[in-house]
Amino acid sequence: MTNNKKIFMASITSLLLLAACANSSNESSVMLENESQNKQETEDRNDADSHEGSTESNHDINKTQNNDTESNETNNKEDTATSSNLPDDPSHNITEVNMKEKYMNKLDDTRKETEELEAVDSSTYALKEVENTRWDIWDQLLNEIYGVIQEQLTVEEMDQLREKQRSWIKYRDDRALEASEIYKGGTQEHLEYVSVLANLTEERCYELVEGYMK
Repeated sequence: MTNNKKIFMASITSLLLLAACANSSNESSVMLENESQNKQETEDRNDADSHEGSTESNHDINKTQNNDTESNETNNKEDTATSSNLPDDPSHNITEVNMKEKYMNKLDDTRKETEELEAVDSSTYALKEVENTRWDIWDQLLNEIYGVIQEQLTVEEMDQLREKQRSWIKYRDDRALEASEIYKGGTQEHLEYVSVLANLTEERCYELVEGYMK
């Protein structure tokens, strides 16, 4: 009887020990599971915070880049505005041509050109060729000058100049004829006539530029 009682007590003790171990194991599993869940939640929150921080960081970067772009555009606009307000290069300015000065220089160049004309020989024919060429050069320049002055003068002023020019043409022809009469019938007659025409036309060119051109 006593032995049976001991065996019974030992069995009860063993069952209690097994139950306690089972509870302890369950509690440990629950604790491990809770710790794992808490760890996962913590990692998830960290990931979320990291993602949010990354998003905010990217937003800040984009905002900074946009600000830089806007700043560059503003600077470019300011540079353009500043550039457009700079004074023009004097070499690019279009100035009114001083026609009088231009034609005075042209007259001097033409005089030098005609003075360098030379006859191919000493014959009267060769000399007449030179004087004819000289007169043609000055007569063409006279017509050019007259055309420029016509654009500058008023109608009334031009009418007055036209009358003076007609009088001058008569004077020129009379002087040339008079000078050639000395050689009337000779080989020098035409040479003298054309020479006087050239000389008087040259003088008239200077008179028109100095007296009428602006």
